[in-house]
Amino acid sequence: MLPVDPSAALALATALVLLLSLFAARRRRPPPASARRDAPDTLQTFAPQPARVLTVAERQAHTLLRQAMPGYLVLAQVPLSRFLSVPARQGEWLQRISGLSADLLLCDSASRVLAVIDVRPLRLSDNSRRRHERMTTLLRKAGIKVLSWQEDALPDVTTARGQLLPLLTAGKAPREAAAPPTSRPMPLIPIAEILADDGSDREDAMEPVPSALFDDLEPVPVQPRR
Repeated sequence: MLPVDPSAALALATALVLLLSLFAARRRRPPPASARRDAPDTLQTFAPQPARVLTVAERQAHTLLRQAMPGYLVLAQVPLSRFLSVPARQGEWLQRISGLSADLLLCDSASRVLAVIDVRPLRLSDNSRRRHERMTTLLRKAGIKVLSWQEDALPDVTTARGQLLPLLTAGKAPREAAAPPTSRPMPLIPIAEILADDGSDREDAMEPVPSALFDDLEPVPVQPRR
């Protein structure tokens, strides 16, 4: 039997360990982005089912808002990524807001967001509460007025109008002192005055965020449920 050189045996063992480690690392490494994009469509594993866009409370709030603020555009369940503009390079931040939607938007005729109505359920989990608070913080930092309504205690038309008008007229020239309450009909909403600043001088800067903005962002991997 030929004698075995200890140095050669050690070098061979080291090489085998390195090869095994490299093989294990390659198996654990996720596939490249191109491979993930070319993966089989998830429609092959499940069939999507249609669902309502709004809950019962959200539909009631939508009707209430349209009645309280006639002449305005009311939109529902709009993703924040559609009307909040951030630098395109902030991919992580974009991913975080892409899952957040505003329940109701009150807009002018040029689709400029004037206020957001957040319809909250009576009981919120900790995660839901943090999500609502994060969304409210983002909107207020963008200078957008936010009003929260409890879904089990929605205001009536008069109260909703009284809540919204001060928000829309905030910062504008003060109006004449309100007359004492009488039995006369409620005055009309000053739509012409509120909408006078239609943002026409900022049209280019306020263009909606294109839907294709997120096409090049990698999807957040979904962890399997245990």
